[in-house]
Amino acid sequence: MNYDPKSSKAEEFINDEEIRETLLYADRNKNNVELIDKILDKARPKKTSSGYVCSGLTHREASVLLSCEIPEKVEEIYKIAEQIKLAFYGNRIVMFAPLYLSNYCVNGCLYCPYHHSNKHIARKKLTMEEIEAEVRALQDMGHKRLAIEAGEDPVNNPIEYILDSIKTIYSIKHKNGAIRRVNVNIAATTVENYRKLKEAGIGTYILFQETYHKESYLKLHPTGPKHDYAYHTEAMDRAMEGGIDDVGLGVLFGLELYRYEFAGLIMHAEHLEAVHGVGPHTISVPRVKRADGIDPTAFDNSISDDIFAKITACIRLAVPYTGMIISTRENEAVRARLLRLGISQVSGGSRTSVGGYTESERPHDTEQFDVSDTRTLDDVVLWLMRSGHIPSFCTACYREGRTGDRFMSLCKTGQIVNCCHPNALMTLAEYLVDYGSAESKKVGFELISTELEKITNPKVKSIAASNIEDIKNSNRRDFRF
Repeated sequence: MNYDPKSSKAEEFINDEEIRETLLYADRNKNNVELIDKILDKARPKKTSSGYVCSGLTHREASVLLSCEIPEKVEEIYKIAEQIKLAFYGNRIVMFAPLYLSNYCVNGCLYCPYHHSNKHIARKKLTMEEIEAEVRALQDMGHKRLAIEAGEDPVNNPIEYILDSIKTIYSIKHKNGAIRRVNVNIAATTVENYRKLKEAGIGTYILFQETYHKESYLKLHPTGPKHDYAYHTEAMDRAMEGGIDDVGLGVLFGLELYRYEFAGLIMHAEHLEAVHGVGPHTISVPRVKRADGIDPTAFDNSISDDIFAKITACIRLAVPYTGMIISTRENEAVRARLLRLGISQVSGGSRTSVGGYTESERPHDTEQFDVSDTRTLDDVVLWLMRSGHIPSFCTACYREGRTGDRFMSLCKTGQIVNCCHPNALMTLAEYLVDYGSAESKKVGFELISTELEKITNPKVKSIAASNIEDIKNSNRRDFRF
């Protein structure tokens, strides 16, 4: 097997020959019940004195499960995915929203309406004053965590503009609102620029590979700096060299055959773990969606909802400690299904247009993709609570320095629950008091009361309950575990 996980060159750690051999191996063993049972047993969370532990799976093992078509084994994959999700993330779901700063872009990506040759889309770049207005609108919804997005354009969107935007976002304190974590989804850049982003206090640096299939990648990115496959694929190594602890991976499912993408994605996670000592903080699972000038049916590798669910579950088995994100690209039914299979973060009330949050109606002229779940944030929060989930607005790990390998070590030992569970309940209480509808308050505080009883550490339980009472009485402190 010509695969060296410690290589720093893109075409060595995302090795085409190894991926193709992996797919052949998966095809040969997709009905091998003995091997599948062995892999499933390895993936299953094991109870220890301090919590649960999981071994995770290699890209070959996970690919076998993805190829498996034995109905009862597929159901077992789903059950184990749910067990892992509950073991390490509980019933908490982290809430966030995207904030589009600019849709100016010099790239020619064939699947994105922001591509430079799209002459009829309205181009817009937010001023700092407009960013302030967008952030206030997001704070009025109740958001505490943003993911900023911008096209790649060294003239219109230089790194200085991104840094100024981050500074502006963090500076805005509106009523009881504050953005406590800014994640960044911008184009691949230099180690020096990643250091600047780190110094600006970003949370996670997110960059989707789009496709790991090099030939397809080059065809889909015919012009612009993004055409450079190696520079784009090695971005996470440069980000970590620049001091960024948390990075987020993802592919755009539908551009290439999904089993190839899946193997490449897990290999990328393996590479980061081997070289940097910590795998991806998050993995996103977007699918190609309709947008201005973009017809998803033009891409002949689209995947069904069933395959999408299977991909999500197999990712959860392969990288049990990694957060998983699903956006409003997907509708309510799909999101509900995937929440049980490993998803730990969702967006709510999202606008994918530049300046969209200050518009009374959802504008379409600058959208990056059609939003399928158009519910308000409060609608999504109420839906989650009624489904037994805890919507969490917590950013304490980032603010307390529990990032990178420090977060992963707590997660792998099962200790993170002593921080995340009470913090989720306290931040949900904040949301309910400040922004929740009457129905959300009713359902939410009943849920909080029930969930407080599940906290086994008496001291943590007492402190959390006391702080929640303070929040309800508007006598709050910025307390966090």
